[in-house]
Amino acid sequence: MTVSVIVPAYNAQDTIGQTLKALASQDYQENFEIIVVDDGSSDQTVAAVRLFAQIRYAYQSNAGPAAARNHGARLAQGDILAFTDSDCVPHKDWLSQLLQGFVTGDIAVVMGSYGIANSQNLLADCVYKEIVFRHKRLLPDFPNVFGSYNFCVKKNIFEQVGGFNVSYRYASGEDNDLSYKIIKAGGRVYFQREAFVDHYHPTRIRKYLKEQFRHGLWRVRMYMDHPFMVKGDGYTFWKDMVEVPWSVCCLLSIVLSLFGLVAFKAIACFLIVSFLLFEIFFARFMLRGAREEFFWGFIMFLRSFSRTLGLSTGILLFLKQKILNKP
Repeated sequence: MTVSVIVPAYNAQDTIGQTLKALASQDYQENFEIIVVDDGSSDQTVAAVRLFAQIRYAYQSNAGPAAARNHGARLAQGDILAFTDSDCVPHKDWLSQLLQGFVTGDIAVVMGSYGIANSQNLLADCVYKEIVFRHKRLLPDFPNVFGSYNFCVKKNIFEQVGGFNVSYRYASGEDNDLSYKIIKAGGRVYFQREAFVDHYHPTRIRKYLKEQFRHGLWRVRMYMDHPFMVKGDGYTFWKDMVEVPWSVCCLLSIVLSLFGLVAFKAIACFLIVSFLLFEIFFARFMLRGAREEFFWGFIMFLRSFSRTLGLSTGILLFLKQKILNKP
């Protein structure tokens, strides 16, 4: 089988060198091509890429990671497309491990997992440990969702479903969308748990919460496109579903308490305190009693509101569009 590795990049001068060095050091014995698609970077990403020989470089005006990955797929000569990101550092056996996952003919996608490249940062370490927890919950071998940071797919299947949906302008749901399209078309996803890329996880709380708002916003579009996934996929579970109405109740009780209604002040206090304790409990459960549990519980508490506000904004924008387009 022939393989093309595709790396979308946007202002990635600080990390893409490590990505390409790791790809150049793979233990995979066959030849494979590496394609970097520069999504309109304004920094020195191109200079960092040019330091590596045998790298195919393509430039596009900024259109988002989904469009960049599709661009790379169109250029690819391989019949297997492998994807990772410009802030990921693949392990030496990453590619060979992924390709071993095509254990039966009906496997369309092989996904891998995350490691961590910046474990010294508290937020990054907590994000990573939650991902590990969620990945342990995935079906043993055949999940119904995969991430764009670490997977390979048969090119004919990728083209059959239309690749990534470029209307997902930011990194928020385009990989879920592709997962659901492939599974709906009859393809199976195999989870190769030994195929790792170390990732630079978020290090700034404000930026992380902003990203979570965006995830909530774009989930509305994703659920409109794939209503059968509203109940969740292998990565999400009941806790994610509970957080949305709980957050809404907290916000409503706070608003009502501002009108001087004493009962709602008490309700707001109860809901907020119990919600925070709930998140701390789950942080302890996810991190297995690690010292970060109180910190991560508080971050998940804030994240719940950020996601809910994003989801609410997405619903309002959807309703606005429906009204404006109404004949």
